[in-house]
Amino acid sequence: MNTAATTLRPAYLRGAGGTSFGRHEGCGALDLMDLAAAQAIDASGLARHEIDGVLCGYATTLPHLMLSTLVCERLALRPHYAHGLQLGGASGAAMLMAARELVRSGRCRNVLVLGGENRLTGQSRDSSIQTLAQVGDADFEVPNGASVPAYYALMASQYMHRTGVTSADLAEFAVLMRAHAAQHPGAHLRTPITVQEVLDSKPIARPLSLLDCCPISDGAMALVVSAEPAAQGAVAMTGAGQAHRHQHLTAMEDVLQCGAAEAAQQAFAEAGLAVGDVDYLGIYDSFTITLVMLLEEIGFAPRGGAVQRLRAGDFARTGALPLNTHGGLLSFGHCGVAGGMAHVVEAWRQMTGQAGDRQLRRPRHAFIHADGGVMSSHVSLILSHEDRP
Repeated sequence: MNTAATTLRPAYLRGAGGTSFGRHEGCGALDLMDLAAAQAIDASGLARHEIDGVLCGYATTLPHLMLSTLVCERLALRPHYAHGLQLGGASGAAMLMAARELVRSGRCRNVLVLGGENRLTGQSRDSSIQTLAQVGDADFEVPNGASVPAYYALMASQYMHRTGVTSADLAEFAVLMRAHAAQHPGAHLRTPITVQEVLDSKPIARPLSLLDCCPISDGAMALVVSAEPAAQGAVAMTGAGQAHRHQHLTAMEDVLQCGAAEAAQQAFAEAGLAVGDVDYLGIYDSFTITLVMLLEEIGFAPRGGAVQRLRAGDFARTGALPLNTHGGLLSFGHCGVAGGMAHVVEAWRQMTGQAGDRQLRRPRHAFIHADGGVMSSHVSLILSHEDRP
């Protein structure tokens, strides 16, 4: 028997695409995913028959039992492997991690990863609130009428009490994300805002106000993970990690240790990198408190100190550690699975020099983090730009 260790192949982000986020009247989830997939496949330089794997995220507006197969039929794909995945806001990053493993193992060579949903125009506000609230505990949380913002508000209150983070601190991140979105033509919300406007916006669940919360959008994103790099640049998926410590808020042991650091440590160890090596961030930001908690737990800022880094300009487009240069969920928008995928699409565009007016000096190492539920499921990814001869 051959006992030699199996050599894992590298996996690259070869192509990416997506729709604008906002209102897409008359477009269903499949329509939006079709548009994003066509862009990603075209950017990859592959023909459709070369796509041999498909991973598809769920859509609350299209609760089909075999969504990945339905997507393949719509896109005229005949892959050797297809799978649907459901992990809340972490679904996109988890699918990319799974696609990486499919490519590294040799099971597939070119895996299309996509998500999309017409959550703004295809679902009533009340239906959306009710659907999302089901992440709560069926016995202890849902019967009390809590919504997702309420779950995050309760967590935020504890976090702010223990760290000294204030509502004004949180508001500065909403302002930054809006400033970044203003530079992206596909962003849902582009009108500049001020800290005072955030603080004065409609209370949703104290301490969170309207502008502390991401908007509900229509949209889709897609990426191709491949055994071969893109012509535009070799962006390898060099590290990945996950952590799952709880599902429900009432089962959370410590708001200072949600699992984000654990997932990040796995990714950094696998990539052979450290926090200081990263020069671009794509961090999940469903609420302002989400962004602050993740930045601090992972180690990109000390406890209670994320706003000091922001004020120093570190997270700006021209700073040492640009953050969500597309505007994040808070301003680019949120349409379910594709919302988190947009962070990766933006990172790929920055790393391959395709970000247009938003283009930075090309990042060398990008760190991506997504969470699902109420800081429940955590997935970290590290993307590294390789120098090619």
